[in-house]
Amino acid sequence: MGDSLLSYASGVSSAPLVGETIGENLERAAARYADREMLVDMAGGRRWTYAEFNAAVDEVALGLLAMGIAKGDRVGIWAPNCAEWVLTQYATAKIGAILVNVNPAYRAHELDYVVHQSGMRLLISAVAYRTSDYRAMLAEVGFERAVFIGEPGWDDLIAAGHGTDPAALRERMAALAFDDPINIQYTSGTTGFPKGATLSHHNILNNGYFVAEGVRYTADDRICLPVPLYHCFGMVMGNLAATSHGACVVLPAPGFDPEATLAAVQAERCTSLYGVPTMFIAELDHPRFGEFDLSDLRTGIMAGSPCPVEVMKRVVSEMHMSEVAICYGMTETSPVSTMTRHDDGLARRTQTVGRVMPHLEVKIVHPDTGLVVRRGEPGELCTRGYSVMLGYWDQPDRTAEAIDQARWMHTGDLATMDDEGYLNIVGRLKDMVIRGGENIYPREIEEYLYTHPDIADVQVIGVPDPKYGEELMAWIIMRPGAEPLTAERVRDHCTGRLAHYKIPRYIHIVDEFPMTVTGKIRKGEMRERAIDLLDLHNAANRKNA
Repeated sequence: MGDSLLSYASGVSSAPLVGETIGENLERAAARYADREMLVDMAGGRRWTYAEFNAAVDEVALGLLAMGIAKGDRVGIWAPNCAEWVLTQYATAKIGAILVNVNPAYRAHELDYVVHQSGMRLLISAVAYRTSDYRAMLAEVGFERAVFIGEPGWDDLIAAGHGTDPAALRERMAALAFDDPINIQYTSGTTGFPKGATLSHHNILNNGYFVAEGVRYTADDRICLPVPLYHCFGMVMGNLAATSHGACVVLPAPGFDPEATLAAVQAERCTSLYGVPTMFIAELDHPRFGEFDLSDLRTGIMAGSPCPVEVMKRVVSEMHMSEVAICYGMTETSPVSTMTRHDDGLARRTQTVGRVMPHLEVKIVHPDTGLVVRRGEPGELCTRGYSVMLGYWDQPDRTAEAIDQARWMHTGDLATMDDEGYLNIVGRLKDMVIRGGENIYPREIEEYLYTHPDIADVQVIGVPDPKYGEELMAWIIMRPGAEPLTAERVRDHCTGRLAHYKIPRYIHIVDEFPMTVTGKIRKGEMRERAIDLLDLHNAANRKNA
C-alpha cells in the first residue's frame, strides 16, 4: 500500500488488464456464453441471448457502415433506457465510431451545444420521452441526420446493414486499437459549458471488468439496471461489467420507476441491483415493497452520494444485498476509482468510499503545495492509471487544468485516507452539487439565470435535502426597481431551457452576497445561512400544521 504515513495507495491485482477492444471482448463472450441471456428489455418485452445480441449488434454496425460512418466519427445516442441504446453502444464500438451520450433531459440549447461541440455526424434518437419532444428540438437546432428508434428510420438502418458485406465489419474491427477514443460523455462545466470527457476502449472496458470483479460477478449473475445508460453507471458499471463476465442485464423501465424495478428483480430473479441512495429509498418506501420476492439479490452497487446508515441497514437486511458495494468515481475516470469490498462491514460502506481499485493509484495532496498529505489529513484526491480519460474533446486547455504532467487526474474532491487505505470524501474544492446522483455545477445555472432581465447578480448553492441529498438554492440580487422573483417565476423562466434537475427549488432574494476582503463569494457562509433559513421555514410550517 506504500508508505503508511502518507496518503498514497496503489491497487494490486492478480488479474491482468484487458488488452482488447470492446468488440473483441463481446465476441469472446458471445462464443463462450452463446445460449445464456445477455439482455432483457422489460418495457419492450424483448430478450437476447449472447449469440443473438452479438448478431443484432453486427446488424446495427453494418447499417452504420452503410451510412458512411467512418472510424472516429461521432455518433450520438439520445434516448431513455432501451435495448437500442445498448445495441448502439456496442455497434459503435465495433466500427470505431465515437459514441456521444446525450442526456435524455437535455433541452434544445443544451442539445445544440453538444451536437456542434462534438462535431456529431449522426444521432440515434427516441421520438419523445416524458415531456420532451426530441423531434421538435432537433428541428429547432437544425440537425437533420437523425435515426428515430421505433420508426422506419431504425428499420432502414438495419435493412442497410443486411445489404452490406460482413467482411467490411471484419476489416474495420481489425483496424481498431484499444487505446482509440470510443465514447464522449459531457460533464457540467464550471465555465458554464459542458466538457466532453473522451474515453477509450481500454478506459471503460477495464473499469467495467474490475467493477465486476469487485462484486464477484459470474455468468450466473443477473443485473437489474434502473440507472441511466447515458451515465458511466449504466453503460460501464452495468453493461460492460456484465458482458466482460457473461452476466445478464435487465432494463426494468425507460426511466427510474421503483415499482417496475422491484417487479423486474422478482420476475427475472436478479442477483444484483444498482442505484443512487434516493432510488433505494424510493424502493424501500414503496407501499408494495413487501409484496416482492427479492431473495435472489446478493449484491449491487450504490454510488452518487453517501448512503445514510439506516438505509444501508435496510438494503442489506430487507433487500438481501449483503454484499452491496459503494463506489466512488467521476466520468473522467471511466468512472470508478475506489470501491468497498464484498466483506466490508456497515461502517466501511457508510463512512467511506472504499479502497483504490486494481491497477490504479490514488493520492491525497495539499491543494496549495501539491505535496502528499499524511494519513488522516484532508486534501485533494487525485487518481492515476488506465482509467484516466484521454482528455476533454477538443479542449486541450481544460484537459491540462484537470490532468497534470504526471497524468494524475485532479478530482476537485477533498478526501482523507485512513491507515487501511479507505477513503472518505469530506467536501469539494469546487462547488459541485450532487442532487439525486446528478452532478450539477452551479456556474452553468448562474450563467443562464443572468439572462433574466430582472436579475442583477446570482449565486447558486447546494443545500441539504432528505430525498435528493442536496437541492439547489439561488441567491438573487434584483435590478433596481424590479419586483422580487418567486420560485415559481424562476421555474417558468428555466422550464424548457434547463434540464429539470438543474432548476433551483429555493429562491432567496438578497441585497448583497457575503464576500471575503478580496471580493470572493463566501459560498460556505451562504450555505450555513441557507440551512438556518430552511430550518426556520420548516419549523414555522410544523407549528402551523
